[in-house]
Amino acid sequence: MRYVQLRAFHQVAISGGFSRAAEALFLTQPAISDQVRKLEEEYDVLLFNRNKKQVTLTSQGQRLLEITHRMFETEQQALELLTESRALRSGTLRIVADAAHHLLHILGVFRDRYPGVQVSVRSGNTETVISSLYSYEADIGVLGEMPAGRDFEMLKLNSTPIIAFVSADHPLAARKSLTLKQLAQEPLVMRERGSKTRKKLEDLAAALNIELKPAIEAEGREAVREIVASGAGVGFVSAAEFGHDSRLAPISINAPETLMDEALICLRERSGGKLVRAFLDTARSMSND
Repeated sequence: MRYVQLRAFHQVAISGGFSRAAEALFLTQPAISDQVRKLEEEYDVLLFNRNKKQVTLTSQGQRLLEITHRMFETEQQALELLTESRALRSGTLRIVADAAHHLLHILGVFRDRYPGVQVSVRSGNTETVISSLYSYEADIGVLGEMPAGRDFEMLKLNSTPIIAFVSADHPLAARKSLTLKQLAQEPLVMRERGSKTRKKLEDLAAALNIELKPAIEAEGREAVREIVASGAGVGFVSAAEFGHDSRLAPISINAPETLMDEALICLRERSGGKLVRAFLDTARSMSND
């Protein structure tokens, strides 16, 4: 087994094809194909299912990818250790968040401390956040509930109740509080399945023997906000995420309080990375102020 063979396999697996892997490694496609073929022949295994349009991992290939993810992440951490001063001057930190505004105050301070670091932020629900961390497509996640298990290092940001909201000209806009049963009688604009806000709300409804039937399902918090602002129905969000929007009116839910936690999380095995550690330390120092 040679390093170049594992590197070729890993790049094909994460790129989804031999030609893209070749481009990423600045090699020819035949060279990449040859390295993977030799690895398969030497150990008499099939790592990829190949057809004309698509390359997919076999079960053994998937298991090997889990190992090479750790292998090349360790290599990256070693590189960061050896180039520590440079990593905090010119690195890239990838964040996937269920609600990016929880990060705004942290991002400002982090950018002041490390102006050379490029930060990318993309949105996603809880499932997207966790899968992105496991697949090494993100370094840090922000999500509405801290997951169980010991794979993650977590830093709690806040904890606020779920509220309802309607458009400012909606007949219910003047109401400060409504029961969940009253709200359930209105057209509901709900997040997609996989949303932690929706799951918590449905669990509360089930406990109260109330059926929540969405009139509209929308992917993403901003989509729900825009649909509700148009007057189409009632939406739900954590109080911390409601923000200020003159088009919308918040309504408290008269029911057992259902809290949404917001936390920064990263894979524990990656928590020693210089950029990840610097961001967590920045967030932690702000929460202690």
